[in-house]
Amino acid sequence: MSKPGRSQEPERHLEASGPHTGGSQAPSAGGHTGGRAGGRATGWPPSGSRVPRGRPRRTVEGGAPGSPGAPRRTRVRTWSAAGRRENGWHRRPALERVEAASLEEGMRLRVIFLILMGVILAIAVSDVLAGAVGVLRETRARPLTPAEQARYIQEDIAARWHTWSADLIFPTELQYVALGRAQQYARRIGLAPETSCGAGLDAPVGSVLSEHGCLTLLRATYVDQTSTFVVTVGVAVLGSEDRRIAATGQLPVDDRVGVRPVAFPGTAGELFGAAQRQHNSWIAAGPYVVLSTAGYADGRTREAVPPEEILHSELWPTAQSIAGRIARALGDEPSAVPQCTQGNVC
Repeated sequence: MSKPGRSQEPERHLEASGPHTGGSQAPSAGGHTGGRAGGRATGWPPSGSRVPRGRPRRTVEGGAPGSPGAPRRTRVRTWSAAGRRENGWHRRPALERVEAASLEEGMRLRVIFLILMGVILAIAVSDVLAGAVGVLRETRARPLTPAEQARYIQEDIAARWHTWSADLIFPTELQYVALGRAQQYARRIGLAPETSCGAGLDAPVGSVLSEHGCLTLLRATYVDQTSTFVVTVGVAVLGSEDRRIAATGQLPVDDRVGVRPVAFPGTAGELFGAAQRQHNSWIAAGPYVVLSTAGYADGRTREAVPPEEILHSELWPTAQSIAGRIARALGDEPSAVPQCTQGNVC
């Protein structure tokens, strides 16, 4: 049996109640209504029943609001998808601001990097262009100035001792003038190994030249056309003409010292040694000091010749002529001096 005043099908009653204002069904005549203020029914849901959580109660609409039979409309806050999206939109501006700030910082750093790279590239390009212009200016043909021509001549002369062959420095034959102005030829009988100025010169001379930067000493021995006289010629190489001038200003005035003679066995000069020297001298040419010493091929010593005896009149002129020819060849200006930096065409 059903109890008076309670509907046997409450769910159907609710479903039947529509949204229309007049479509609600009046409560039973004999039913009693429960009683809190506001007309809220106390009999629903039935005691012992369970209402699923999270599910809003459905209200019955119908009847005039406030009427005894009209149920109270329950307000339930719904979380629709639109509401969730709207809630996310409240956080979106902050994220967008962070992303915008990060993007702006990246763009700023990129601009700074590009500016720096542009400056570096501009400097590099300007340096390359300046270097290219300088190279073109230096390498293009132009007339040599008088100072450049003089420097070319000095450098050419100073390099001859190692750029020339031995036959150019010490020719195999050298012409000289004998008595009666007869043209005769001296013959080279041997070339000595290259040595230092201290080893190939007497100490008073070698020490002075070594102090002024003597680089090396070249020597060769000649005999006259009659094989009567023997002459050893030495070429002392100094670094520059200025050093040579300073060195020759301090050389001792003594014809007993100078270049040491070099004898070659099996030749006309095999007996020519330090004791056989009769006279010593030197002549300057550019950065060179050309020294000579002369004696007799028969081995006659200096002490063997009495002071009152006059040496052979051709001995000393022959030695001077041979040394002079070698010095002039080393110190003469080159036959062709370039007029331009690249030959003679500017």
